[in-house]
Amino acid sequence: MRYAYFAFAFLCVLTVSLLGTRGSRFTKPPLMVFPDTFFPEMNHQAKYKPQASSAFFADGRADRPLPTGVVSRNPLRDDDHLYRGKTADGQWAKGFPAAVPVNARFMERGRERFTIYCQPCHGALGDGKGIVTQYNWGAPANFHSDVFRNMTEGEIFDTITNGKKTMFPYGDKLVPEDRWAVIAYIRALQRAQNSRVEDVEVSHKSELGIK
Repeated sequence: MRYAYFAFAFLCVLTVSLLGTRGSRFTKPPLMVFPDTFFPEMNHQAKYKPQASSAFFADGRADRPLPTGVVSRNPLRDDDHLYRGKTADGQWAKGFPAAVPVNARFMERGRERFTIYCQPCHGALGDGKGIVTQYNWGAPANFHSDVFRNMTEGEIFDTITNGKKTMFPYGDKLVPEDRWAVIAYIRALQRAQNSRVEDVEVSHKSELGIK
């Protein structure tokens, strides 16, 4: 019978250990289940904490300055047009940066990224009729309205990067070059949905029967 009591006590302790403190916050270190004799390296690791002091270095700081001549592994983001969508004087930039070649491959990349990240809300045509509208998840922007057709490329870039109103930012999902590719594809959608006869080249008008 006493083994039944032991088993019951064990189950109680196990239940409290697993579920009793779920969601609780503690200000002190947790209790050590195993003594340091068995696993000392698991509980006490040799490391410096941010802004801690150190007797090893002459200046007493654990945080070390960058070595002379160090080179960043990331490119220098000194192109405001490419990385921020702005001109040197802080205005929204018009057109595309010189660093991104707007060609067929670039457009295809924009179409692919648009399909993945933009189409669920803004629709395949960019008319704001994505799948989310069927579930009453707000009213996404219609890129064919005059507001967005007249918006500079730089401002669209900033909206993609940082979000706006109910739109979440996508700067952590799309690298700057991909954001510009998406903008190029949006411009293509706008052009396709608002085309004019005057936009057709003279050499192609006869093929289409246009006078």
